[in-house]
Amino acid sequence: MPEISDLSVLNTVYKIIEERSQTKPEGSYVCALLNDPKGINKILEKVGEEMTETLIAVKDGKKDEIIYETSDLLFHLLVMLFECGVTPDDISAELARRFK
Repeated sequence: MPEISDLSVLNTVYKIIEERSQTKPEGSYVCALLNDPKGINKILEKVGEEMTETLIAVKDGKKDEIIYETSDLLFHLLVMLFECGVTPDDISAELARRFK
């Protein structure tokens, strides 16, 4: 993956999630989440877990942990959005609409 230092990395990660859902590589964490018998509930459990860990990192004021846990949270949010048929472009459009 090329070095990306802005939020366009979210689009790249989303495309990787989409690609893995189609190619189903063995051992893929994305595939494990998307194909879990619990369905969307498994993904939501992970979003909740990562959200809690992010909040604790913020409460503790540990910048490195805030970055790490927020990255985990954003990843799991992207998996959730993919599963729901929502793209980063959909979110961008809504945010842009709010600032008009």
